[in-house]
Amino acid sequence: MDNPSTAETDGAMETRGIEPVPDHERRGRVRELFPTWVAANISVLLLTMGAALVVFNQLNFWQVLIVAACAALASFGMVGLLSVSGKWGGAPGATLSRATFGVRGNLFPGAILWVARFGWETINAVTGAYAVLTVLDLLLGVRSNTALIVATLFVFVACTFLVSGLGRKALNVCNTWSTYLFGVFSVLVLGYLVATMDWSEVFAKPAGTTAMMVSGIGTIAAGGISWVPTGPDFARYLPHSASGRKIVGVTVSGAGLVMVPMVLMGAVMAVASPGLAEAADPVSFLGDLLPTWLAVPYLLTAIVGMLLINSLSMYSAGFTAQTMGVKLPRATAVSINAVISLVGGLLLMLVATSFLGSFITFLILLAVSFSAWIGVYAVDMFRRRSRAVRYDAAALMDTGRSSRYWYVGGFCWQAMVSWVLALLVGLAFTKCDWFAGPLSDTPVGRYGLAWAATIVVSGVIMAVLPVPRENTPAEAVAEERPERVAA
Repeated sequence: MDNPSTAETDGAMETRGIEPVPDHERRGRVRELFPTWVAANISVLLLTMGAALVVFNQLNFWQVLIVAACAALASFGMVGLLSVSGKWGGAPGATLSRATFGVRGNLFPGAILWVARFGWETINAVTGAYAVLTVLDLLLGVRSNTALIVATLFVFVACTFLVSGLGRKALNVCNTWSTYLFGVFSVLVLGYLVATMDWSEVFAKPAGTTAMMVSGIGTIAAGGISWVPTGPDFARYLPHSASGRKIVGVTVSGAGLVMVPMVLMGAVMAVASPGLAEAADPVSFLGDLLPTWLAVPYLLTAIVGMLLINSLSMYSAGFTAQTMGVKLPRATAVSINAVISLVGGLLLMLVATSFLGSFITFLILLAVSFSAWIGVYAVDMFRRRSRAVRYDAAALMDTGRSSRYWYVGGFCWQAMVSWVLALLVGLAFTKCDWFAGPLSDTPVGRYGLAWAATIVVSGVIMAVLPVPRENTPAEAVAEERPERVAA
């Protein structure tokens, strides 16, 4: 664990770990979150997902527009709302979660979120590697082979590790420039599609069912839902005076600025080339649909974007590892994720038979696993909004019996019960390639609303159970006495 007294310097390298940021170091601006959430969505996977809405969900242009907008609002609305807790406590979400689940209880949801983060980083690493392979093919005519796949994936993961190790300031600079570059080339791609597409064919496509629209919202929103527990990580340098409404607004607008047009572009491309949703990889189709002069620079900016997405994810994953008791500096903890991403990426690229099938299944399970945490954390956060001291900085770093967040044996039983039950309910409603829950044939399951049901169940149970009572100093001393007598 990093030294709590370590301060963030003015250099590029961030040295602060999971400890709360002191008030005098909180010089961030809400507007800095905008490029962060733009960069978090610069992924060509959104094109593939937009295509899937047309090919598999059978939706038309206007339905895809509604799905994309609703998904951005729902998922990143939650990211923005829960990011406010970062301003309150000045700590990463994984640390603030100790106040919700207890210093020991937090290890269990933390472990699941950490494992899920591995999967997300692996998917992004694979997509980035495929993008590099496509650029090599377009520019040099170099065809993919096993050795090149290994080398490309290794370089991409290594670059991700290096960037994420620099910390918040370096990421903010990279995010800002990647936003500008990707924005310019996205406008060029959009202009090319406007000029070359047969729009009568695009708008002639019949509408799909409401069930497929609702299901599509969940699929697109899953990526945003995975960012909810890490939202506070990027808001912890904001001063207490920062506007919560602005945090939500900037978060949603930054994400929506990328999500909506990219999903729409994927849908439009699918009309001209329906096979792209079933392509062996999620990137190579761009070389077929766009001229080389446009496809190459667009892919290069997308590679930078996916590099930053993974860097943001690894940045937060390092905090999660530290809150779970990994006695390593954050940069070293991040390296664990890098190694796992490399191994998982190789399996996905060299062994898996269907990238898209694995990806959609992963998104479904990802949404459920994160949603159980969201409902519990949101209720606990709502209860803290009127307190003078919303989070006790010293108690967040105290993992012993003296902690204010020790509760009973280190567990907040209300939060743990809510989380476990909601997770089981969510899985019961889930249906994917790997398994089908016993309730997956109900309307909730058929509409793909397992993630929404999980949030509601966890939040409602947490709300109706007795309000958790944090330990007082006197109670903490009393808890220690039996242990001392036994010694």
